[in-house]
Amino acid sequence: MKRFVISILVCLIAFTGLTGCQKATTPKSTAENTLNQPLNIGVLFIEDNLPFFIAEQEGAFEKAGLKVKLIPFQSAAERDAALQAGQIDGEAADLVAAALLKKGGTDVRISSITLGATPQEGRFVLLAAPGSNITRVEELKNVPIAVSENTIIEYITDQLLLGAGFAPAEIKKISVPKMPIRLQMLTNNQVKAALLPDPLASLAEKQGARVIIDDTKIKTNVSQVVLLFRKDAIDKKRAAIKKLVQVYSEAARNLTKNPAKYRPLLIEKAKIPDPIKDTYKSPTFSKPTVPSKEDLDRVLNWMVGKKLLDKKYSYDEMVDVSLLK
Repeated sequence: MKRFVISILVCLIAFTGLTGCQKATTPKSTAENTLNQPLNIGVLFIEDNLPFFIAEQEGAFEKAGLKVKLIPFQSAAERDAALQAGQIDGEAADLVAAALLKKGGTDVRISSITLGATPQEGRFVLLAAPGSNITRVEELKNVPIAVSENTIIEYITDQLLLGAGFAPAEIKKISVPKMPIRLQMLTNNQVKAALLPDPLASLAEKQGARVIIDDTKIKTNVSQVVLLFRKDAIDKKRAAIKKLVQVYSEAARNLTKNPAKYRPLLIEKAKIPDPIKDTYKSPTFSKPTVPSKEDLDRVLNWMVGKKLLDKKYSYDEMVDVSLLK
């Protein structure tokens, strides 16, 4: 009997050791460590998303072992609604939009800057109407400027004019949310001034509008586009998102090195208007980096002052620096 019990114990010990070895040698296969987690990315037909379109055209996602679907939207509002609904995992947006998404209950994190690592990237222009007599920034004091309220457009307008020495009370604005209508009202002299991003700013110049301030020609960096992702997507698909950021950055670097190669794609995907398609300059992208705390704080402080936020978020609540490592 004693010999039988000993035999049972030996078998149990052997079995335990075997299963223990199996557990130790079995590869860990969590979502954290896999690249084949599908990623849905919301895109607009603007130059910020051009590296995504390049990567798609050249099969870079597949070469990196990624399953990426680019989902187009006609407006930023539609794209952001899809992010809030969990229909997409990430998008290229701006710092104001990122903070508003978080305030609305969608926890997001910024992985990196796309355009705007330097002031020379991501052009926004304050323009005077062709029929106005405005030629200097001082002449815009108390003049209503067409903007999209509570957006990066209004933020940039305020920063440009405050930087030019305006008092807050001297900055007047009129809300024209849709950019094509803002362009039309400016060039038809229905407003005296407007803020527009490229390529619409370049088209406005072509149609006679005058540049008053070009944000690529000032020292302070007031406009940045960023890649952002839902926090729950990062938790489940971190490895895939990190690789996606690398693929985006590589495509952006290829575009910067060889803009002529990708010019047809730029004209098609960024919807460059016909009157400027032969002269419009291709965007350049810097080495990927995260927003500085100073730049982020400037945006958040403006939003608190505008009562768009109740309080300022911390840097770690907005940015996940590990996604670039």
